[in-house]
Amino acid sequence: MTARVLIVDDIPANLKLLEARLLADYFDVLCAHSGLEALDILDKHSVDIVLLDVMMPGMDGFEVCRRIKQNPRTMHIPVVMVTALDQVSDRVAGLKAGADDFLTKPLNDMALISRVKSLVRIKMLTDELRTRANTSEEMGLDDGALFADLNNIEGGRILLVDDQRSNAERIRKQVRGVFDLICENDPQAVIKLCADEAFDCVLINLNMRTHDSLRLCSQMRSLEKTRMLPILVLADESDEPRIMRALDLGVNDYIRKPIDRNELMARMHTQVLRKRYTDALRNSIQHTMELAIVDGLTKLYNRRYMSTHLDSLLAAAQQKEKPVSVLLMDIDFFKSVNDTHGHDAGDEVLQEFANRMRKNCRGIDLVCRYGGEEFVVVMPDTDMALAMVVAERIRKKVAEKPFIIHKGRQMIDVTISIGLASVDNGAKTQDELLKLADNALYTAKRDGRNRVVSNAA
Repeated sequence: MTARVLIVDDIPANLKLLEARLLADYFDVLCAHSGLEALDILDKHSVDIVLLDVMMPGMDGFEVCRRIKQNPRTMHIPVVMVTALDQVSDRVAGLKAGADDFLTKPLNDMALISRVKSLVRIKMLTDELRTRANTSEEMGLDDGALFADLNNIEGGRILLVDDQRSNAERIRKQVRGVFDLICENDPQAVIKLCADEAFDCVLINLNMRTHDSLRLCSQMRSLEKTRMLPILVLADESDEPRIMRALDLGVNDYIRKPIDRNELMARMHTQVLRKRYTDALRNSIQHTMELAIVDGLTKLYNRRYMSTHLDSLLAAAQQKEKPVSVLLMDIDFFKSVNDTHGHDAGDEVLQEFANRMRKNCRGIDLVCRYGGEEFVVVMPDTDMALAMVVAERIRKKVAEKPFIIHKGRQMIDVTISIGLASVDNGAKTQDELLKLADNALYTAKRDGRNRVVSNAA
């Protein structure tokens, strides 16, 4: 996972040590020796996460964090406070200032890298939603009032998953009057509950006696309904390997036992705030763009939206020197489906194909109907090798199971041809990239259809 990390520390030796650790894991690193220098860098550069020392002369880390989180341009950037102090009050002060986590010196390498990767993963998803919201605003489909209720966390609903009644009751008393807490001890019931009801955060005891908590975390991250739901795990002080594993599975944050009420409340506040922020972006997109830029039949984005969005992605990719890939797909012999079975059957095929594409693309991919029986998948931060994996998965899922037509009275086999084009650093225009994909698609059809052909820029 690549990302740009800003390290802020007034001691050069600390900067060098952190920089070396992050460079070893292939992160892009920027360094600042003071709070003012850090704010200046954030104003001029794109940053994915900030590692911020607390004790600095002039402007301390708490004040720097507050300014980052109060600025609409930087408030979405994760901030990790780094300090030699290990007092609960210091951690709480940092979290109340808006920090997303708190690390204590000397830093544990695994904890540092796992925390950075976990927060960057969230940042990537948020960036994608922000880009889509900005696209709708540029097209005149949004009034810009996206963040009006951002800081409102009243009525936050927390789902606690714990099979130990005493723990559940203790936490219920700690959050009473601030959050609405619902308790459950059966993981399968948790999945159903999350599908049926709206929660702002799930709190999971990592040391349940009767169930595998890590398996539940993995399952929640693999399902559409719970993929974006913040997860906070409770862990014993000595349980670092399981904490690291939980973070690798996509858990958002953790808190160690014994639980301090102020720290628990601050961490819950952070997760509920993140959930509200993500929901605000998603709702803005859904409400302001649906009629103008969504295809009525398939409910996918249409060509108009794709064109504006792809231009934005290519510009961002060129600035950050990151890859962008495009899949151009065509349903094989689609005309014969309409001629043989009727246009109603053709519409059913298009709808089912759109559903299969959605299920087999990633959350960051943009799936569009390009026109007729042609579809496009735009894949940010994706090189050709990874795009080929996704393309092959889609092709196989289309071919392996017949399509139901005429409202279930008949089934037909359907295949697709896919042209793949990729550019390493965004240094292509939209027309050039789509032309490469179109040439690859032509080759796929010429060579027998039901295949993926790639074409590098």
